[in-house]
Amino acid sequence: MAAIVVEGGHPLDGDIHASGAKNAVLPILMACILADGPCEISNVPYLQDVTTTNELLGQMGVELGINEKMHVLVDATALNNHCAPYELVKTMRASILVLGPLVARHGQARVSLPGGCAIGSRPVNLHLMGLEAMGARIEVRDGYIHARADRLKGARIVLDTVTVTGTENLMMAAVLAKGTTVIENAAMEPEVVDLARFLQSMGARIEGAGTSTITIEGVDELHGTEYAVLPDRIETGTFLVAGAMTGGRVRVNATRPDTLEAVLGKLHEAGAELEIGENFIELNMHGRRPRAVDIATAPFPAFPTDMQAQFTALNAIAEGAAQVVENVFENRFMHVQELMRLGADIRLNGNTAMVRGVDKLYGAPLMATDLRASASLVLAGLVAEGETVIDRVYHIDRGYECIEEKLAQLGARIRRLPTTRAA
Repeated sequence: MAAIVVEGGHPLDGDIHASGAKNAVLPILMACILADGPCEISNVPYLQDVTTTNELLGQMGVELGINEKMHVLVDATALNNHCAPYELVKTMRASILVLGPLVARHGQARVSLPGGCAIGSRPVNLHLMGLEAMGARIEVRDGYIHARADRLKGARIVLDTVTVTGTENLMMAAVLAKGTTVIENAAMEPEVVDLARFLQSMGARIEGAGTSTITIEGVDELHGTEYAVLPDRIETGTFLVAGAMTGGRVRVNATRPDTLEAVLGKLHEAGAELEIGENFIELNMHGRRPRAVDIATAPFPAFPTDMQAQFTALNAIAEGAAQVVENVFENRFMHVQELMRLGADIRLNGNTAMVRGVDKLYGAPLMATDLRASASLVLAGLVAEGETVIDRVYHIDRGYECIEEKLAQLGARIRRLPTTRAA
């Protein structure tokens, strides 16, 4: 099991390019199941979750390839296996997103109940409720979701809570349903919009993506397409926070500032000087220490839960004190205990962390617990005095493409160890 070693105390200064969005590419790859022809997907990041998705699709009989431009070619016309097994689904919660496309296109699916990061309960009942409203017959037994339908029918679906994967699954199911489906209280995240645009490029009829009400008029078939994945807003935000924590300058190119307004607002509040263009963001701290900022997570367009851990790390070394409230997942403060090993002053009370900035953090062996927690520990290591070793970094490879190489481009002293180093 690999580890990442960070030598702190070196301000970042440089330019990088954002990779394609993890949370957009996974549903897009799975949506290729719906097409009657091959799809070519570009701006695909090299991530463990993408590898897992491709392995899952391959086991179903989907033909996959990578051309000379590093575009992923997906041809699902020969799909002959409708099962998503526990062995793959347990490692990546997003595997549940094959459910809607399989039932819509092939009339059946057998999908293991999902796993993924241990950051709290994320039940799939809303996915199943929506599919049943469209006429699917669903049974959960032996740890698997068994779903069948002759042809799904349009329905009005009101989601009890905002769910990104639930919205995506039901949207993918509805594009081939007979009639019109309306999803109310839908997720408004940019990744949901990107999936809708991909489906539209295949011939789907979708209106309202990016709002709380999405209307889908079902069609008889969808065709193959070419599509470029949205830039990753969470990766972009993570590198900008790294620049802010180290008092440095970081420019992220090939990104989408319009997807990061809540994060950019908090960086400005922390004292960052920001230059924002159509497809770039440059942050410059001019050597200054950031100011502590209060954070409260909520669904888009509010502050994203996927940036909470990074801002907790920023507050740990900022001037002043701040409150971080996690409103999305109930178990997403596992990074706090590790940050405290570096000397952070943090007090937890339920879903709230009170963070008082300290003058210095000190390097120590750490253990990553989930994807975004891993990133926050790397960021803390950038400013900690001495050497910080983060173990179990397979979590970080699920969502960040070559994070140590990109940070090294910016001047970080960082390297990867191929085997576990005991904590």
